[in-house]
Amino acid sequence: MAHGKRFRAAQKEVTKPLYTIEDAVKILKKMPQPKFDQSVELHFKLGIDPKNSEQNIRGAVSLPAGLGRSRKVAAFCPPEMADDARKAGAVEAGADDLVAKVQGGWMDFDVAVAHPSMMQKVAKLGRVLGPQGKMPTPKAGTVGPDVGKLVAEFSAGKLEYRNDAGGNVHAIIGKMSFKEAALVENARALVEHIRRVKPASAKGQYFQKAVLSATMMPGLNVDLKSLPIGA
Repeated sequence: MAHGKRFRAAQKEVTKPLYTIEDAVKILKKMPQPKFDQSVELHFKLGIDPKNSEQNIRGAVSLPAGLGRSRKVAAFCPPEMADDARKAGAVEAGADDLVAKVQGGWMDFDVAVAHPSMMQKVAKLGRVLGPQGKMPTPKAGTVGPDVGKLVAEFSAGKLEYRNDAGGNVHAIIGKMSFKEAALVENARALVEHIRRVKPASAKGQYFQKAVLSATMMPGLNVDLKSLPIGA
């Protein structure tokens, strides 16, 4: 498929095979911009075996400069916690009533969080929430005793991530309107977090490739040495 005029003009800004993360952000912001505020994304190729469940990574992390977006959060919690969850920003909160509402077809939320005591009830929604990536799980950081805190974090744009079938992780690290320093800070914080969750059974080079891009922009290969990837 042929790329548009703006994309081809943006490609002309890519003149080197590798960029430090700081220079990659600078080049990305120099590219011809569309009229909307693009999401800035960081993509990793990791040295993991996606077919080995022990090597799959999934979780959530709050980035220091935020993500520049809010998200609709539904909270599965005991009735006595529902008001606090709503005050924290939940679009809906409850126990059996919320389970029934979702079973009835309501899905107007981006993230679902849950109190541990609710997981037996929420399990009934696995076939509905699972395919959309909305099923609360401890591994994704969406299950915990402090439901209000979870709601506040995910409403503010806490980042969820998981590897795909090719061992890649794709993550939004902010908006093009962010200052360069904020995007660099978020990128480095994400890398540091992904480094900390390296599976013990993963052997060889963990970070194999990193690419910075935006919604409608070409990707820039990032020099891994400019990132906190560790040894």
